[in-house]
Amino acid sequence: MIKHDSSFQPREICDLVCRVGHSSWLGIQYYNHGDDWVELELPWREDLLGDEDRHVMATGPIISLLDMASGMAIWTKRQAFMPVATLDLRVDYQRPSGDRMPVRARVECYRDTRSAAFVRGMAYDRDIDDPVATMAGVFMNVGSAGNSGRK
Repeated sequence: MIKHDSSFQPREICDLVCRVGHSSWLGIQYYNHGDDWVELELPWREDLLGDEDRHVMATGPIISLLDMASGMAIWTKRQAFMPVATLDLRVDYQRPSGDRMPVRARVECYRDTRSAAFVRGMAYDRDIDDPVATMAGVFMNVGSAGNSGRK
């Protein structure tokens, strides 16, 4: 059983998990958090272009950003790191990101059960009320650690 820890700090966890693998290569960074949500940022880079003529971020890195923010939101709600796996991640694009703009993802974990966690959120650039994309996802708890004490 993994103990919940009131000293759990999403910024510190992001500093650790965003330093390795795909998140590290993309340059994903901590931005903000609340009790059940996390906001991460993906800086604009020329090698992440989706359209060379418009200098907008490709969709793949934005999906990766939303996926990482989802896991972080789940851990933040739980106040503990417990492995999860993406079961379903639906992303609906509203518009292209702004020219040479970083993209932020704000994701909340709105339900956490014994076997799965449910998230919703958005990616945006300038204004959170004008999203680049909206998303909803379901994440499976991995191993027995995720099953302790949940309904």
